[in-house]
Amino acid sequence: MSRKTGIVVLLLGLIVTARGEAGAGHSDAAFKKMQGLAGEWFGKDSHGMDAKSTFKVMVSNTTVMETLAAGGMEEMVTFYHVDGDAIALLHFCPTNNQPRMRAVPKTDDVAELTFAFEGAGNLRSLAVGHQHRLNIRFEDEDHITETWTWRENGKDTPMMFHLARKKS
Repeated sequence: MSRKTGIVVLLLGLIVTARGEAGAGHSDAAFKKMQGLAGEWFGKDSHGMDAKSTFKVMVSNTTVMETLAAGGMEEMVTFYHVDGDAIALLHFCPTNNQPRMRAVPKTDDVAELTFAFEGAGNLRSLAVGHQHRLNIRFEDEDHITETWTWRENGKDTPMMFHLARKKS
C-alpha cells in the first residue's frame, strides 16, 4: 500500500470512528442524565392521584431500573440502557406484556427523551392494550414529567406523572 493510500484509509477510519462516537456521545450524555435520576421520586398523576417512582443504577452502571407505582395500579418496572446511538427501554407491565422502545437523543443537552415503540414480548396483537410511547421531560435536577401513552384498539390515552425528587 502506498503512503498516500495509507493516509486515505487512516482518514476514512477516523471519520467513521468520529461519526460513531458522535452518535454514541449523545446517547452517553442522555444516559448520564438517566443515571442522575437515582433515588426516590414522589408526585401526582394528571388525575391528582399519588405516584411514586424509584430509579436505581445497576449492572456496573450500564442499566437504570425504574419502579413506578401510581394510584390504583400495580407497580410497573422499566429497564433503560444505552444501545448504540439510542437509549433503549424494556417495560414490564402489569398487563403481562413487555414493550420495547428507543429514544435517539439529538444533542448532549437533553431536555427530554421520547421513546418510540419497537415491539413487545407477549403481545398477541397491536390492538391489545400496551404502553406505546414514553416521554420523559427533565424540568430540572429535582423535577421530571413522565408521559406514558397507553394504546388499545388504535386509541392513545396519555398518563402523565409529575414527580419531584425526595429530599434527604
